Amino acid sequence: MLEIFIQGGPVMYPLLLCSIVSLTVIVERMIYWSTLDLNRHNGLIEEILEHCRLGEWDAVRQKTSGTRNPILRVLISGILHRDYNLSKAMESAAMDQMKAMKRFMGILDTIITVAPLLGIFGTVTGIILSFEMLGAAGIEDPKAVTSGIAQALITTAAGLGIAILTVFPYNYFNSRVESAGVSIETYATRLEIVCNGQSTDGTAKDEGAR
Repeated sequence: MLEIFIQGGPVMYPLLLCSIVSLTVIVERMIYWSTLDLNRHNGLIEEILEHCRLGEWDAVRQKTSGTRNPILRVLISGILHRDYNLSKAMESAAMDQMKAMKRFMGILDTIITVAPLLGIFGTVTGIILSFEMLGAAGIEDPKAVTSGIAQALITTAAGLGIAILTVFPYNYFNSRVESAGVSIETYATRLEIVCNGQSTDGTAKDEGAR
């Protein structure tokens, strides 16, 4: 493996850097999503919505204390600002949570694009050197040229390999972000409905008392 790396030439070093960065980001994102595990909190979210419907705000505060779940954080932001602008508060909180979910995704996207280009660049420079060798040695020693071209293709293979192995987790993480965004929007809408219904009931009761 080391011999192949050396044969690939100097372009293999930035490709190695790309592979290390890609692997680091993938591991970090896997840890992030495994610890987040949005589906694990569905029962608690339903309880929070029920407490909101009943106006039990102390119970909401106790059950959501210290939570790291992005959906709950968005709902809490709306609940805390329910007397001002619940919708805008949740929208702002949702943007912050989505930003955290998309963290480092731009790096993976860049590596998917750059790695194959670096590979092609290494191949082109290798072929140029091979033709220079052909011009110097003549056609009497074609093996030197063909072996040089074979070595030049190593960088293309490496670049494509890095991009291929990066694109699968990249698409997976993107799907998780999109799914989380839909869940946040769904539960935020449900909280708005609950709070609007609660305020409507309170107004009706006040008018009936009069």
